[in-house]
Amino acid sequence: MFEFVRKHTRLFQFILLILILPSFALVGMQGYTSFMDGANASVATVDGHKITQTEWDNAKRQQAERLRAQMPNLDPKLLDSPEAQREALEGLVRERVLQAAAKDQHFIVSDERLQALFLNDPQFAFLRNPDGTVNKALIASQGMSSQMFVERLRQDLTLRQVTAGVAGTVPASNANAAVAFDALLQQREVQLQRFEAKDFASRIEPTEAQIEAYYKDPAHSSQFQLPESAQIQYLVLDIEALKAGVTVNEEELRKYYDENASRYSVAEERRASHILIKADKSASAEERSKAKARAEELSAEARKNPAAFAELARKNSQDEGSAVNGGDLDFFGRGAMVKPFEDAAYAMKKGEVSLPVESDFGYHVIQLTGVRGGEKKSFEAVHAEVEAEVRKQLAQKRYSEAAEQFSNLVYEQADGLQPAADKLKLSIATATVQRTPAPGATGPLASAKLLEAVFSNDALRNKRNTEALETAPNQMTAAHVILHKPAQMQPLAEVKTQVRAQVLSKLAMDEAVKAGQARLAALQKGADVAGLSAPLVVSRAQPQGLSRKVLEAVLAADASKLPGFIGVDTAEGAYIVARLVKLLDRDPAVVDAKRAAQQYAQAWTAAEAQAYANALKTRFKVVMKAPSVAASSPAP
Repeated sequence: MFEFVRKHTRLFQFILLILILPSFALVGMQGYTSFMDGANASVATVDGHKITQTEWDNAKRQQAERLRAQMPNLDPKLLDSPEAQREALEGLVRERVLQAAAKDQHFIVSDERLQALFLNDPQFAFLRNPDGTVNKALIASQGMSSQMFVERLRQDLTLRQVTAGVAGTVPASNANAAVAFDALLQQREVQLQRFEAKDFASRIEPTEAQIEAYYKDPAHSSQFQLPESAQIQYLVLDIEALKAGVTVNEEELRKYYDENASRYSVAEERRASHILIKADKSASAEERSKAKARAEELSAEARKNPAAFAELARKNSQDEGSAVNGGDLDFFGRGAMVKPFEDAAYAMKKGEVSLPVESDFGYHVIQLTGVRGGEKKSFEAVHAEVEAEVRKQLAQKRYSEAAEQFSNLVYEQADGLQPAADKLKLSIATATVQRTPAPGATGPLASAKLLEAVFSNDALRNKRNTEALETAPNQMTAAHVILHKPAQMQPLAEVKTQVRAQVLSKLAMDEAVKAGQARLAALQKGADVAGLSAPLVVSRAQPQGLSRKVLEAVLAADASKLPGFIGVDTAEGAYIVARLVKLLDRDPAVVDAKRAAQQYAQAWTAAEAQAYANALKTRFKVVMKAPSVAASSPAP
């Protein structure tokens, strides 16, 4: 049953690597925000074990940071949308379900298998040092220790065993794929006739009674409402706000400057040319000795006449890339070259030619041709930069304490935001908001979570502050409603032009449908086909400009007896009559048989895996308790 997994281990590990790195930061985070009310409240349960609000909040935060890194221009409102929140919780639930299933089925990954996979799989090559150990620097850049990486890798491999058996046993034959794609990409030859609503509009004049009836019709009245809104005051606590209250003295700034001198120095770079005599590390001692002797000859010749070094390199260097440029390697910093080469270059004076330098590539004769950088900027030159950084660090240190104080103040003195503003020296801002973020909204006003709190019963009816909410990393916001305006109908006189236009559009469309249906009936009785378009060959791959609704209607129409006729109300201001002329096989150029089989297998694999995951959710008694998620999640 697991043959598919064994044959596709590399693919699975590549997918695994993409998925596991962003999720590591969740480990050990439980309880981080337990000082806030409801932090340990259960938002879901799996096999009787709860997922807390804290864990969900952490998952949402990590998901948002990951998406920002992948798509810097992503609309911030999407990161806090109900759909994004639901996906974060669903991800946690999936992980817990797989953990429960792995434990129930006694799946484990041994140390030997884990080590063999890490050492031998090319997908992990960039994470390995030359000696086979984990690249700790790269792992640390993801916020992990090597032990965290190993344990998380073990866990994810274990979890993937749960679904691998199902994913690897999907019956997706080439014959089944051909049948499916033949149906999906079938071509049909059709003739069309359009009845446009705009062609009937000039003959229609809506009456006052029709306009008023349309305006009062509950099906349309929402179009003429002014949306619910609230005038609010809001208070934002973030690093920028705290910077203003931070005081620093010159002694602190000077100390920071001295302790971080490297940050205010221009990195030294060196420019060199070289002559390489190749001698592979694995070459015999005799071969390396000959290469060294040749390098010594060239070094001696170059040292006698340094000005001729470039010509000497062109004729003798075995580094094809630099030889054509006279051995020039341009400027480079520390870490760019192999260590023996770097050490020699940084020990030389400009114009000097070295003795042969041995590396894994062979022997190098080096001429230092330039030096730049290495200067330290004066304290006065970087004073503003140092002060900004010190203020930021002090504000960051103060933030955790201030966040708790901020939360307590807006909760305990809930009649307004002024006490919190005075205590923390923050400025109160004002805005008019609706239940959803306005187009182009930024900052806290783009937070769906804050707006939900603003329009809560407690904020509207009891006139209490909202709780302090995290509206961005290192940013908390609380709001207070000053004036609430329920949704209300605009007077007919103010929207009459808009109403009339919609009535006219509806009446014109009614006439277009009536004319189209009459034509359809006539064609079905054998009327002349004059007026229909020239034949078109359409398919899902080649829709020929047809809308999705019209195309699907054409492809779904009964073709057992041709010609056939159908009528389609496009809901886009036209009624279309279509005459089905004949059926054609799918165009083989659209997708070849091999690709079709692969796509069919992938679709079936995804469907089977999802069905199995839903079955596991039922087996391990998943219960969604977060209201917005529970209401919108499909039954497992």
